[in-house]
Amino acid sequence: EVRMVESGGHSVQAGGSLRLSCIASGFTFHNSDMGWYRQAPGNECELVAGINSDGTTVYVDSVKGRFTISREVSAAMVYLQMNNVKPEDTAVYYCAVKWKGRTWYETDKCGVWGQGTQVTVSS
Repeated sequence: EVRMVESGGHSVQAGGSLRLSCIASGFTFHNSDMGWYRQAPGNECELVAGINSDGTTVYVDSVKGRFTISREVSAAMVYLQMNNVKPEDTAVYYCAVKWKGRTWYETDKCGVWGQGTQVTVSS
C-alpha cells in the first residue's frame, strides 16, 4: 500500500523559511519520480515541485528561486526547502509519486496517500 507521511508545516511570517519532509513507503522509491503538491481552500490541487528519479527537477513558476526539492533515496524521503515564503504559499502540502509515463500536472494528487502538512504564511 502506497503511503506518504508529510511533516514540517507550521505558521510562519512572510519572508521566513520552512523545510517540509515526506517519508514514502509501499512502492519502489529509488526509481520513482516524486513531487510536492499543494491545495489552498477553494483552489485546485497544483504541482509545486517535482524531482525525477535521475535527479532532474521541475518547479511551478511562482516558486522558482525560492523553493528547492530534494530526495534522500536511502531513507525514501523527499524534502521541500521553502525560503522567502509569501502569503500565497499558504496551503496544505502533499507528497506524491508520479507514475512513469504520466504528467506532473495531474490535479488529483492531493490527499491521496497522506494527510498533508499545513503551511500558513502571514503578512
